[in-house]
Amino acid sequence: MLSGRSFFERKEDKKKEEIIEEFEELEFQVYRMKENLREIAKSHQVLGIDQTKEEKWVIVYAVDDGNICRIMLHDCDSPYLGKWDFSIHAQYTDDFMIHIDDIRGQENCGYGSICMKFLKEHALEQNISFITGDLVERDWDHIDRLVHFYKKHQFQIKLENDSCSGEIYWKPAI
Repeated sequence: MLSGRSFFERKEDKKKEEIIEEFEELEFQVYRMKENLREIAKSHQVLGIDQTKEEKWVIVYAVDDGNICRIMLHDCDSPYLGKWDFSIHAQYTDDFMIHIDDIRGQENCGYGSICMKFLKEHALEQNISFITGDLVERDWDHIDRLVHFYKKHQFQIKLENDSCSGEIYWKPAI
């Protein structure tokens, strides 16, 4: 029969083990972040580092030639081998507007929200007044998720259910 004291000692030990495991995981992510930052910065503009809702560290970076803008994200769990884990692809339509062409990557990780935040910040730094985009028929099987995502990021949404199409529009609050 276990005494009450042994039970609590084991519970404390478990907490210590969990803390050690979390520390080791964080230490690994920081090491990987350093290595990934070095590689990404060789060919891309690093916009920042952020944390997902699961407290995973990610590096956000961009390619922007004045015509096309891609905001990309790479997690710090894996080595950077020249490929992003998530991206928003957009193009400049004029001096004041950028149009989202596509959002690519794993869903429900928080990556889209992080990239959208950085896209909006990047657009403002480029004196862009509007971000637009289209919703097309291929989006219709997950339109509720897209509407939720864009509303969460303060976009206006106009849907045409008959034609399975729509438009999104964002203007920064002044």
